[in-house]
Amino acid sequence: MRLLVTGGAGFIGSNYVRQSISGTLGGVESVIVLDALTYAGNRQNLASLATHSNVHFVLGNICKSADVAPLLEKVDAVINFAAESHVDRSINSAVEFVNTNVAGVQVILDAIKTSGRQIRFLQVSTDEVYGSIESGSWDEKCALLPNSPYSASKAGGELLARSYHRTHGMDVVITRCSNNYGPYHFPEKLIPLFITNLLEGEKVPVYGNGKNVRDWLHVDDHCRGIHAALTKGKSGEIYNIGGGRELTNLEITDLILDAMGANRSSIEYVEDRKGHDLRYSVDWTKINRELGYEPQIEFEVGLRETIEWYRNNRAWWEPLKNRAGL
Repeated sequence: MRLLVTGGAGFIGSNYVRQSISGTLGGVESVIVLDALTYAGNRQNLASLATHSNVHFVLGNICKSADVAPLLEKVDAVINFAAESHVDRSINSAVEFVNTNVAGVQVILDAIKTSGRQIRFLQVSTDEVYGSIESGSWDEKCALLPNSPYSASKAGGELLARSYHRTHGMDVVITRCSNNYGPYHFPEKLIPLFITNLLEGEKVPVYGNGKNVRDWLHVDDHCRGIHAALTKGKSGEIYNIGGGRELTNLEITDLILDAMGANRSSIEYVEDRKGHDLRYSVDWTKINRELGYEPQIEFEVGLRETIEWYRNNRAWWEPLKNRAGL
């Protein structure tokens, strides 16, 4: 299978590319990476593949048809990782999120339709499109009730993708994942921010009372789920990809503090985020039953490995934090 991976220099996309080229994810012949290299896109994320003959990097933007369309002649499938993804940034300004997460998806879909080729399109989405749930877990038939500009834009993008399947008969698959963690994660998100702050001797900022709950999913498990949906998923279907480990923000903070030899004196409680969803929880029975997916990495093991990665790769994250003012 020949792939076009948009946003392939970002956190999840680059992990997927590295796994697919290494053979961990089977059946991939070649990968074209299209990335605009905005603040969270980083060529260093693909440095280990720089001389690999089956990986080709293209600097370009999914919002520009001229960047997308020519690449479709050489691929069998497109995986769209490209997205603005930080909730706080979307609260401050939603324009970039609508442009990339909605209009960018439409550009890719139209380019595939115009190509006249049968190309599978996999839209990588998020559990945040469901909103917040007090108890139980969302399955794929639950209503979309996004509460942030970020999650609203992701919902818009996947609804467009679904509409192209229903209207034009295009081969579309959608995945919705829970919170990811792992190496190469831009250090504005909770786990990498807390790890790197502690490595720098700084405090970690916990929103509100720290009782917000998230389901945590190692990025390698997420990539396995995406690949299962890509290669075995039914056209027009949606698949939740969960990690199976729900923790409050305070619980995960304690795990990080303990693993790094710190205590709660390193916590700084800050004003809660606007419209902060209390709890996310996805039911991933469908992808397990139909495609055989289940997470393999125990959270405590993955967290320890992630901490060590950041400890050993200061040259990767220090410039990013400095440029972002984190």
